[in-house]
Amino acid sequence: MAKDISRDVLDLADGLHSAAIHLLRQVRVEDRASGIGPAQLSALSVLVFGGSMSLKRLAEIEQVKPPTMVRIVRGLVEQQLARARTDKQDRRKIDIAATARGRSLMMRARARRVEALALAVDAMSVKEQEALRAAVAVLKKVRVPAPAS
Repeated sequence: MAKDISRDVLDLADGLHSAAIHLLRQVRVEDRASGIGPAQLSALSVLVFGGSMSLKRLAEIEQVKPPTMVRIVRGLVEQQLARARTDKQDRRKIDIAATARGRSLMMRARARRVEALALAVDAMSVKEQEALRAAVAVLKKVRVPAPAS
C-alpha cells in the first residue's frame, strides 16, 4: 500500500466490506423471482441504470471477458430484455441497450430488493433508522480509487 493506514481504519473498512456483502446476499434471494440468472440481471441493471453502451464497455463494467458478455447479451436479446445493434460505421462494434420489457423487469426486481430492505429497516428503532440514514449519506460519498495501471 502506498499510504500507511491505521488499524482502526482497516478494521472499519473490513466491517463495512463484510456488512455490505452480507446485506447484498440477503436481498439477492429476491432476484430469483425475476426469472433470469444473476449474470444476466447484473448486466441488465448496468444497461437500465447506465444507458446503452458497447459490448466491450459492458464487459469491462461487469468484469468479464467479451466472449462471456456475448453469451450473456445473447440470452437477454433472446428474451427480448435487451437489443443489440451493429454500428453502421464499424460493423465490429455492437451497441447494447435495455428494451422496455428489460427496464420493466429490472425495476420490478429492484422494487423487490428495496421492499425486503424496507421491511428490515421498518423493524429498527427510530434512533437506528436515523443512524442508518446518516450512514447512507456518508456511504454515498465513498469512492474507491481505481488501481494504478
